[in-house]
Amino acid sequence: ALVADADDQHARRLAECVIQGTRQAGRTQLTEFESKELLRTYGIPVVDTRVASSEEEAVQLAAAIGFPVVLKLHSETITHKTDVDGVKLSLADEQAARRAFREIESSVEARAGQGHFRGVTVQPMVRREGYEIVVGSSVDAQLGPVLLFGTGGQLVEVYRDRALALPPLNTTLARRMMEQTHIYRAMKGVRGRKPVDLEALEQALVRFSQMIVEQPRIHEVDVNPFLVSPEGVVALDARVILHPWATADDALPALAIRPYPIQYTFSFQAKDGSAFTIRPIRPEDEPAMVSFHRDLSEHSVYMRYFHALSLGRRVEHERLARICFVDYDREIALVADRKDSPVAGYEIAAVARLTKLPNAREAEIALVVSDKFQHRGLGTAMWQRLVDVGRTEQLRRLTATILAENYEMQHLCEKLGFRLKQDTGEGTVTATLDL
Repeated sequence: ALVADADDQHARRLAECVIQGTRQAGRTQLTEFESKELLRTYGIPVVDTRVASSEEEAVQLAAAIGFPVVLKLHSETITHKTDVDGVKLSLADEQAARRAFREIESSVEARAGQGHFRGVTVQPMVRREGYEIVVGSSVDAQLGPVLLFGTGGQLVEVYRDRALALPPLNTTLARRMMEQTHIYRAMKGVRGRKPVDLEALEQALVRFSQMIVEQPRIHEVDVNPFLVSPEGVVALDARVILHPWATADDALPALAIRPYPIQYTFSFQAKDGSAFTIRPIRPEDEPAMVSFHRDLSEHSVYMRYFHALSLGRRVEHERLARICFVDYDREIALVADRKDSPVAGYEIAAVARLTKLPNAREAEIALVVSDKFQHRGLGTAMWQRLVDVGRTEQLRRLTATILAENYEMQHLCEKLGFRLKQDTGEGTVTATLDL
């Protein structure tokens, strides 16, 4: 399901608060607790993690969480806790928790020196039949941020079972990424074991990708182990490193694929009072696009595509995946998202598309409005937004090809200043607007 725009903005603000907190502390390395908070702001499930600065506090938190628990080193400087014997598992009672706290403290001071121990985190001991995977991100000198998925746990460097991908991901690309690994076969269920919740894993990867796209200050992320099971997914540990604060925002590594152009989001109220959000299309819109095409009449389909096109063909998964997952450098597709829809979640009422021509500052544009939302001013609003996008993208000309019998579309173009020209023998009209 698509996360609401307001929820997206809230997540971004919370994530930025976590990141800015480390800036104020003069750090580029997030603690495990901060790293998990960052994941949680993007809806990625994390294990309940609480910080204890003293032995007594650790015991109290362990009792509140419920035994058995896990105690881990809480440090602002040490990222690999197992290197300093900083992880204690399956602590069954108060006595075990006290002993673990003291052992972690003494081990860290002996191996790393004083000042590195800031307490412990207390977490429930998660017992699920599943697989430990790793999800991560790093920066490539040529490609910018790159995502990683594969077999995790303590033997991650031994198995080296991993796949790479460029953000952003949709669920289809997330699945393709998983399919490149050996662990994927096991996750589907082998030798009598139940398959893991692959849909939950897909969603987590999409949200992780969204975090990397929206938070360019992130240099490196390592979520390991990330436990996947039939009951769902949960991050058991996480490590996040930021770019140096001396690096200016405009000098941070750029994404190989242009991020979601949130600046092209507008509010619109139709003639009947219905409220819409006009925004760029997203990979998660695919289910809503299926419903959109189901509601289109044969007449509307013909006016848009100039020939009959069956519903089955229009809603093919591979076709819609290409439509919903676009390279925003080459194409901007806007959808009208009806927020007050009686349909569960939201519904798409119209789609407008701007496709840039190669080696030219020109673009072709097209529009289709769902039959039940026509004659409300929505088409005019969408067309005007495409013009605004074209200007912002510094294009010189927009062109639309319209069927000769589509008088409503021709009238709309004339109203917005387009020049119309009959295409001899083609049965079409070309509408052109110089920007």
